[in-house]
Formats: sequence, structure tokens, C-alpha cells
Amino acid sequence: MSDWQQIALGDLETPVRRKAAVPPQGSRASTSDGYPLRSLGEVMHLDIQRTPMKPATTYRLAGVLNAGKGVVAKGEIDGGDTEYAAMNVLRADQVVMRKLTAWEGPITVVPAEFDGFVVSNEFPTFTLGPELMPDWMKHVCGSPLLWAEMKNRVSGTVQRRKRLNPEQLLQIRLPIPPREVQARIVEILDAVDDQITALGGEAEALARVHDATRESLLKDAPLVPLSDVCELTARLVDPRLEEYADLTHVGVEAITKGTGEIVGARTAREDNIVSGKYLFREGDVIYSKIRPALRKVAVPGFSGLCSADAYPLTPKGDIPASLLREVLLQERVVESAVSMAGRTKMPKVNRKQLFSIQVAMPCPESIASVDAALSVLRGHREAIVAEGARLCEVRAGLLAGLLNRTIDIMSADLGV
Repeated sequence: MSDWQQIALGDLETPVRRKAAVPPQGSRASTSDGYPLRSLGEVMHLDIQRTPMKPATTYRLAGVLNAGKGVVAKGEIDGGDTEYAAMNVLRADQVVMRKLTAWEGPITVVPAEFDGFVVSNEFPTFTLGPELMPDWMKHVCGSPLLWAEMKNRVSGTVQRRKRLNPEQLLQIRLPIPPREVQARIVEILDAVDDQITALGGEAEALARVHDATRESLLKDAPLVPLSDVCELTARLVDPRLEEYADLTHVGVEAITKGTGEIVGARTAREDNIVSGKYLFREGDVIYSKIRPALRKVAVPGFSGLCSADAYPLTPKGDIPASLLREVLLQERVVESAVSMAGRTKMPKVNRKQLFSIQVAMPCPESIASVDAALSVLRGHREAIVAEGARLCEVRAGLLAGLLNRTIDIMSADLGV
């Protein structure tokens, strides 16, 4: 292996290199040569512009997403309909953060399209000094390194009410490279983000094709009640018992909408689960009975515990779990479940209602071919999603590596 390990970043023209444990002879930087640590107060300052809330005047309201994910529009308000006498005005290229629950990383750089939007005084704004590029700072705001520093400085006794004041933010010390290096870092990270976005778009397109194919393949299949297709045989157990404590717990919140991936599931012991849960088996399908419009249906592929707000459904006969999931995601089935669940604050379909729904089920001789066709499409999408997740993992460590110079930019003209 060479002294410098090339990192592939698609069609990116600016190459980067990862430093070896011992730099080559004549190298000007060692593995400990990071950029100078400087407090944010040295390179940006608190700069809040207030505007009075006037009746019969319309203001565009904004919010800040967690994990540095940006600014979000929250609609328009009339100045006479708010309890605030004045609000903060956002300006393009400023940094804005939310003081409340700052440990979740609600900080970003204001994009040009949000210039002039207003936020409450819970959102202080900061103007960057000439040493910082807004695009570089935007990437820093998306770094777990910054969130960890923010979390270490929050104050308050109740976790969800802990705040970070502007002075505490400005005390955070981060490595600050020269502007020339910031520009190259932005180029690299933007290229990775473009690839991640492209993969996400491809996955969404494949999901639409998959859904359309499912409806097409099942539209002429015979209708039968769901009770003919699957059953609920799982029993409720106490997750505090030692025999269940280390089983994986699949909560409704861990099932992604529509796609059915299971994200962030942990053991009952880790989540300190105390209420009764269903014990499901490998081959069961987990169906969320609350908010059926969200289409939370998963095939775990393992045994464990699931929320009492879900039904672990066991396919009957030779019906594969993958096909049962497709049957449950038919538009007609989702619409029926939504109608039965009603319009309450927490719509829920009960067992009797669910099993009475008429579903389109292929004839026995067609089950294998329909399942295979849909499985191929699902497999293509899952491969794209996995590639996007892998690239996200690479990106997560890339900024830190570029800042501490364990990953360096190969550019002779920088002179650093």
C-alpha cells in the first residue's frame, strides 16, 4: 500500500489523501498537524436584528431542523396573531441556532431563500467574520463534533428544557483552516452530498416503480378476507423477565414509513421496556395498527419483541412473509384500514377490523412468480439505500478527518 491512500469520491476533481502513520520523507505535516483550535467567538459574533410584530402585516415564519439539516418554512403569520411583540429577522449567510434542546444540533447557516424570514427570540443569529466561508460553516453545523460540544455546554435540570445560550456557543473551540482550504473542503463535501442526493432520488424512483408494479400484479387477484391469509398467534409477554430482556424490541417508531426498514431497534433491556410486548417469530410480519396511513409494515427476519401498538402477523400456508407485506400495502387495504381507524387523534385499527378487510391474494400457482417479481424490485431499491447509507457513514467521518488533517487535500498551490 502506498504512503497515501487515495479516497474515491466519484467524479470529484479535487483529490484527497489519507495520511499514513509515518509521513513520507519531506512531508511538511505530520498526523498530529491539525488546524488551529479557535473559539467561535473569534470568528463570528452575535448579531440579532429585531422587527416589531405589527397587526395586518404578514411575516414569513421559519424554524431550524435538528442535526444541522437546515432551515424550514413554517408558514405565514399576521403580526396581530402572535404573542410576541417582536421577532428576530434571518439574514442570508448568518448562523442561526435554537437555544432549546441545543444538544440535538439545531444549528445551520441561513440560505439566501430564507433572507427576511422571522423566528422567535429562542433563535439567536450570528454574523460570520471574514475568516469563515458560509458554505464551509454550513458543513460544520452538520458535524457531530459541533453537536457534542453544544451538548457539553447546555444548562438546565430537565433534559427536554435544557438550553444553550449564545455566549456558550461562542466558547466552543473548533479547528479553523484557511479560507483556501475551506473552499476545497466545501468542494469535496458538496460532491459527496450530491451523490447521496442522487442515490436518494434513485431509491424513491424505484419505490414508485415497485408500488405501481404491486398494484398491477394484484389488481385482478381474487379478493379474500385478511383472516384467510394470516393469523395472530403471538402472545403478550413481560419484557422485564430475564428470558425476554435481551430480545430485540421493534417499536412502531423504529419502522420507516412505506419502506418498512427497521432503524434503531434495541433490546428491551437497553430501552428499559416495562409494559407488555408481543413475542414474534422469524417469518412474521409486523403491522402497525396505529396511524395505518403511514404504511408501517416490516418483515424483521428474526424473532423478538414488538410494540403492543403493532400486530405480529403469521402468514398461512405457503404464503411468504414478503408477499404478505405486499398484500398489506395494497392501496385498497390501506384505504380500508384508514377508514376503519377513524379520525381520532391517534387513529387505530383493531384486530377484528383488520382481519375483516378484503385483500387481493394471488392464486396458489401465481404466488411464487408474483413474490419473485416484487422481491427483485425491492432488492434493487434496498441495494441503493444501502449504498446511500454507506456513503453517509463515509461522509460522517470525512469532515473530522479533513479538519484534523488525517485526511489532507492534495493541492500544491495551497501552500499549507
